[in-house]
Amino acid sequence: MVQTTNRFFDEVARLMNDAAGVAQGVRREFETLFRTQAERWLRDLDLVKREDFEAVKEMARIAREDNEALKARVSALEAAAATKAPSGAPQNDAASGATAAESFPPPPAGSSGPANPGTF
Repeated sequence: MVQTTNRFFDEVARLMNDAAGVAQGVRREFETLFRTQAERWLRDLDLVKREDFEAVKEMARIAREDNEALKARVSALEAAAATKAPSGAPQNDAASGATAAESFPPPPAGSSGPANPGTF
């Protein structure tokens, strides 16, 4: 058998090889363009990243736990204050119904307001 080189087939093979390289380059350019456009759309939508959402979610959970602990502490302090108040003295808290204005003495007769209107 005699092997001959056919120039036409070599050129077609080289052309196909170059076309495959060009197609890969076009594909990479298209992917880059698409990714850039998608990132721009997402940025314009002002969406939150998952990591940021999880961080804020954890902060909210901790704040709720602290709030519950503080509520329990305030309740315990109110209960302790109610038991320590003398029985003959009037209680001045929200549980007794007294207001802050009732706990202060009335202004002197003939006075319509503070002695010095420039100060509070």
